Formats: sequence, C-alpha cells, structure tokens
Amino acid sequence: MRIDAASAARIVSGTLVGGDAGAVADGIWFDTRSLPAGRAFVAIRAERDGHDHLGDAFAAGAPFALVERGRAHPHLPCVEVDDTLAALAALGGHCRDRLSQSCGHRIVGITGSAGKTSTKQLIGAVLSAGFPGAVAASASLNNDIGVPVTLACAPEATPAIVVEMGMRGFGEIARLCAIARPMIGVVTNVGDAHSARVGGRDGVARAKSELAQSLPADGTAILNADDPRVSAMAGVTRGAVVTYGSAPSAGVRFEVESRDVEGRATARFTHGGATATGLVPLVGDHMVANAAAAVAVGIVCGMTLSDAVGALATAEGVAGRGSWTTAGDVRILDDSYNANSASMSAALSVLAGSGTGTLFAVLGEMAEIDEPERAHRVVAGGAAELGITVLAHATTMYGVPAMSLAEIVGVIRAAGPCSVLVKGSRAARTERVVAALMES
Repeated sequence: MRIDAASAARIVSGTLVGGDAGAVADGIWFDTRSLPAGRAFVAIRAERDGHDHLGDAFAAGAPFALVERGRAHPHLPCVEVDDTLAALAALGGHCRDRLSQSCGHRIVGITGSAGKTSTKQLIGAVLSAGFPGAVAASASLNNDIGVPVTLACAPEATPAIVVEMGMRGFGEIARLCAIARPMIGVVTNVGDAHSARVGGRDGVARAKSELAQSLPADGTAILNADDPRVSAMAGVTRGAVVTYGSAPSAGVRFEVESRDVEGRATARFTHGGATATGLVPLVGDHMVANAAAAVAVGIVCGMTLSDAVGALATAEGVAGRGSWTTAGDVRILDDSYNANSASMSAALSVLAGSGTGTLFAVLGEMAEIDEPERAHRVVAGGAAELGITVLAHATTMYGVPAMSLAEIVGVIRAAGPCSVLVKGSRAARTERVVAALMES
C-alpha cells in the first residue's frame, strides 16, 4: 500500500526529519536482511536493534524509515516517534481503514492453538479463487509487528485479506483485533500451546475468545464444532456464528473419504443440503478440519460450496509444517516449525499412516505448556502405541535418553529404509535435524 513520508508522519504523530516529504513507500518492513526495495523501514528494538541497521535500509532502497526520536539517519528521510511499535500499529490501523473500500466484510482474522498458518493458507487459496488478488499473511506474521505489516503491505485494491493472530498472553489478540478489526473471525482449536502463561487450557480459551468478542454485530465467528472450548465462544460474540467440523451439528461438515500415500485426504463437505468432494493438499486428516474452516469462510464471503471446495486443491504448504521430503532411503516428515500436544498427536498419526520402513520420531521439547512432564510422557506413550521409536533431541522430558544431533543422525542412517517425523517447539530448533539428515 503506497504512503508518503509526510502522510506517515501525520498518521503516527511523528516528526519528519532529514529529507523528502514526498518520498513514497510501497508498504513497510522490519528486517533489513529481507527488506524489498521501495518499502519503508521500521526500526524495532528486539533481538536486533533496527536503529543499528538504518544504513542497511538506506542501501536497500527504503524511501524513509520510522525511528525513535533522536535516532534518525543522516542520509535517509526519517519519521521520528516516541515508540516505533506504537507507530507501526497506528500505520497498520490506517491501512486497515483504506482496505475497507475494496475488502468490505472480507477481512478475516484467524487464531488457534494449532493449525493457524495452514488454515490461513487454505483460506487464502479459497478466497483467491473467489476474489482474485486476495492476500493472506506471509510466513507467521501474527504478532504486534506482523499484523500491521500485513495490512500495510497489501495492495490498494485488495479484495480480501487474511490476518493471522498469535497469542502468548491475555489481551494480545484483543490488541491485534483493534488494529485489524476483522469482520470474520476463525478459531481453529484450543490446546496447550502457551498454556503455562495463562493458567492452563481454560486460560488459552479465554485468550483465544478475544477474537470472537472483538467481532462487530455484522461480523461472523467461524468456530470449530468439534472443540467444546471453541464452540462455547458462540456465547461471547456479537456476530453471527457458523460452525464447522465432523460433528453432525456442524454447519459445514466434513468426512474423509480416502487418503493417498503421502497422507493427503480427499474429503466430502456438506452445507445447507449441498455436497462437494475435493482434495485437501496438505498432509494429514487434521488438515481436513482446517480445510472445512476455509470452506466456511468462502461461503460466508458469498462463494458456493462447490467453488470453495474446488479451490482447496490450490493451497500451498509452508516449510516445516508437515511436508514430506526424501534424503536417500530416509523419508522425512518435516513438521519442525513448532509443537504442542495436539499437533504432536496429529503428526504421529500421519507418520503411522503414511510412513514406510522403520518409524522414528525425532522430538524436541514442547515449550510453554502446562503440566509439561505429563504432556511429554503422554506423547511418548502415544508414539509407542503406534509402533514409533522416539529419539529425543536434547531433552529427557519424553522419558528416553537425550540425544545429540550427531547421535540422532547416526541412528537413523544405520536403520536402513525408514520414515522420520521431526517436530518440536521453536526453542528446540529441530529444523537442524532436518538439515543434518538432508546433508548426511
């Protein structure tokens, strides 16, 4: 979305210094290592202080930057503000206002303990078929930086937009909703991800329900009928409610009909007496539930059931979230991006159903969950019941010895033909296991 430096200064109550007031940016970005030419740069204090990289932003072709007062760069027009994160939120809210004309009610917010990004991909595929040019947030841009950046980087005439909303505590989703003001809110499930921060799963449900609560009276909450904590959110929203799931009561109901060798399902979807069958191209039966949420979004936006289901086949997966790859005689199910109890169970089921040869699960620790000792032992027990050998990556939480990266690669390479699930929370960095197996 195009915005000039002078307008940005006015929107964020900042002061433009050191350059051309008419400098125009096409969106905004926060990391100079991936900054596209033509986007403004916002200097955020995090693991890296963005102010230390203003020279890199200038070299990359940023037209201007948002900076803290007194931190302007001598060769780059800068909008000085008290707080760059607050300024970014204000800019995101302004861009949300501008999207109202082209998007109408097709502004979708999505949250849940697991499956947010995959569901976002599926919703993006459905809406792109019905409304060419629809935008879905890239990667996992789902926090105080990612949500306003997603809005600011959307093209001017975007017909629909999907914003992902993460949660690490109470009030975070409400804050993101105040920026994005979604008209459609999707809640996938309530699990134990980040439950240690909010007092267990009931606390997670309370935090996730902030999306349903934020919807206006003419909005729509799309809720998972198979998750009691999610379906209960119908009682806290002012908007209409559409449910999805395998339950007979679901407004958009699904049933798996078949699976291919990779674990991708073909499913039948029903709504209002109509039926349509289609491929869900992401791996695992749990992805069919996410697909049903996407179909529900399409229907709420005016698409037919048949068109919405047909569009699912165009959805693309995201690296590290349940895709198969091969290294010699080792098949790798790379689900390394993140983990909680529910997503672990789903991934183990995929491995058991679609894996070949000896089955291994290389598991890193699940972080920020309540009752962690019990949760990890339950996962290990589930793996054993499925005939899967757990190799614990740098943790003893699963009740088996902790192993180094080299030890894990050695065991897998010595096993001959095998299939390996790699999964863990971000802090466990299990993506290193995938890289090591691919290189060995």
